[in-house]
Amino acid sequence: MFDNSFVPATTAMIFVGAMIVVLLFDVIILGRRPHVPSNRETGTALGFYVGLAVAFGIYVWVVGGHQLGGEFFAGWLTEYSLSVDNLFIFIIIMANLKVPRMYQQYALLVGIVIALILRAIFIMLGAQAIEAWSWVFYIFGAFLIYTAVKLAMENLSDDDEEDEGESKLIKFVQRVLPFTESWEHGKKMRAVENGKRVFTPMLLVILALGMTDLLFALDSIPAIFGLTQDPFLVLMANIFALMGLRQLYFLIGNLLQKLVYLGIGLAVLLAFIGVKLIFHAMHVNELPFLNNGEPFLWAPEIPIWLSLTMIVGILGITTVASLIKSGRDARQREREQLELDEVSTTGFYGRDDQSDPQVSDPGDPSGR
Repeated sequence: MFDNSFVPATTAMIFVGAMIVVLLFDVIILGRRPHVPSNRETGTALGFYVGLAVAFGIYVWVVGGHQLGGEFFAGWLTEYSLSVDNLFIFIIIMANLKVPRMYQQYALLVGIVIALILRAIFIMLGAQAIEAWSWVFYIFGAFLIYTAVKLAMENLSDDDEEDEGESKLIKFVQRVLPFTESWEHGKKMRAVENGKRVFTPMLLVILALGMTDLLFALDSIPAIFGLTQDPFLVLMANIFALMGLRQLYFLIGNLLQKLVYLGIGLAVLLAFIGVKLIFHAMHVNELPFLNNGEPFLWAPEIPIWLSLTMIVGILGITTVASLIKSGRDARQREREQLELDEVSTTGFYGRDDQSDPQVSDPGDPSGR
């Protein structure tokens, strides 16, 4: 899998093994008991994971050169932003299935492990496909452009259908298997109630998270292959993007709702990478029915510095615009609430009812 990487396969396996050890530490030690992590716990762990990613990127920059270093940082930022978008779906799943907050950490850990396994499989398949057929870049590019258009339409539409796939899966499983709605069994996926073996809501949560992970892997893997074709960098970027996702969920879960333009920004980002993949496919074209199987010499190769600049720029503009929009909406809601409060205390005529000249004083015998 790592034969075409910039480091020997043994070195790559050591790095991957070290990341697995860190993941096991997170799962077994940090997540060993159901609890709501404190801001200090989540902030410390998140800072550690981000620091690891930056340190690895510097290592790649020094050992592999600025080109590969830039590819890693571009891929990591892209995967991280897609993972943050993934958190929106996680929040919806947790809310719909009424997961107690103390068990959300365990559910997220399982979801992240599933995501790592699925992405590793897709990375292996993608690397083999790219090595065997250069025209796969056409498919990846077209798929990313389609995904970008679909994502933009979903964010511009008022319809909320992003959890429709998970809802159908949940309803089907609940129909064919015996389930309990009680969370008294905690993290267990099977339990005994009234002498009968039943499945618990935790199984539904894990199935929904796994379905979400699968769908997001289909988007994220072609995206990062548009930035680097080194399978080692692709895998490490995905690992670092998923590590710390649990802590990010608890640390800025409420702030995620303020990133109202994140979906639009990601749509632009995916469209850019999709176009980049199409240009790369044209540059190495081997399809006989396109340009007689010859490369399109005029097709530009977008340099990694431009890709990294676009990624940082798009995410930065998206974040700033989202915060400005959220702040403006919050102030507007406060003004509307103040106006409603004022109307409720002074009446629609701007004065107390007793001072209305058209309201007769019951003590006045003239009735005026």
